[in-house]
Amino acid sequence: MGRWLPPPLPRRHSSATLLAWAYAGLVVYASLYPFGPWAWPPGMDLRALLGLPWPRYWGGFDVPANLLGYLPLGLLIFAAVVRSGGRLASGLLLGLLLPALLSFAMETLQYFVPRRVPSLLDWVLNAGGAAAGLLLGLLLHAAGGLTRWHARREHWFVPHSAGALALLALWPLGLLFPAPVPLGLGQVLPQLQELASSLLEGTPWSLQWESGPELPTLPLPPGLEGIAIALGLLAPCLLALSVARPGWQRLVLVFGAAGLGILGTTLSTALNFGPQHAWAWLTLSSWPGLALGLGLACIMCALSRRACAAWGLVVLSALIALVSQAPSDPYMAQSLQAWEQGRFISFYGLAQWVGWLWPFAVLAWLLALLARREG
Repeated sequence: MGRWLPPPLPRRHSSATLLAWAYAGLVVYASLYPFGPWAWPPGMDLRALLGLPWPRYWGGFDVPANLLGYLPLGLLIFAAVVRSGGRLASGLLLGLLLPALLSFAMETLQYFVPRRVPSLLDWVLNAGGAAAGLLLGLLLHAAGGLTRWHARREHWFVPHSAGALALLALWPLGLLFPAPVPLGLGQVLPQLQELASSLLEGTPWSLQWESGPELPTLPLPPGLEGIAIALGLLAPCLLALSVARPGWQRLVLVFGAAGLGILGTTLSTALNFGPQHAWAWLTLSSWPGLALGLGLACIMCALSRRACAAWGLVVLSALIALVSQAPSDPYMAQSLQAWEQGRFISFYGLAQWVGWLWPFAVLAWLLALLARREG
């Protein structure tokens, strides 16, 4: 086998490792949603929990969904081990074993969620999908795909950029949940206020909390909305520039991020309001905001990586402050009702969490980058 496989890659942190963890989180979310109400299955002892029943029936959607759902996990685990300098045998073993164990744990935990049904067929399909992803990763490695990606990454990005690349890969996922303004991720303040209100309910502080200032219900003025869109585009561009090597490729990264943002927002609009309204988000406020964000990102290509990271902190802080003042889309409830009646609500809910937390994760990463002496 060693004759037709490329030599081992040098040891280094790989973005595939972080993406594998993120995808495992997606699997857990999709497997255990809606996370309750938790209850011990009636008439079942501990020994019975170790066995999974074969389903009496299954839908046509369930087979490909369970098979394809674990395929990226097997591929990412294999790539993470190999790209981190691990042995090929370790990548094959972990790529087979870890997804199978995770799937078995998720299927067993579904005993305790009344709305979920554990299934031996699901476990077989999950393990088979992970094995298919592992085989795909092995073929890519044999064809030199991982080696070429390693060389390309070395040419475009500096060392210690795995976290930034993983966050950039997650950014389009966060855009799939409709934001208060296009590209405006990070609107978590209303959710925190609602959580605080529920936690303080029935306490002496509940009335004081409820009598506090409420979030505005009026939409942002067109000027502020355009600035928020510009900041939403500028944030991933500055994240990419903070780990990009000098040269023309910086402009490619900026325009690539702009293209991903436009496509992600368009796909989100099409999923929520129908394909006929896919481009409805491009309004008189959107065009100037996109142009302003793209222009500023092109100018900042001339700055150093540390300067881009510092400006990224400013941009993200301003973005979070602006989107916190924007009301939710008035058609959000109707759209969510349609999603909740479908099959993709678990994935869609995860996209919402990514949209809420992505700016804060980038803030933490940029702070850690600036704290390093080597920058």
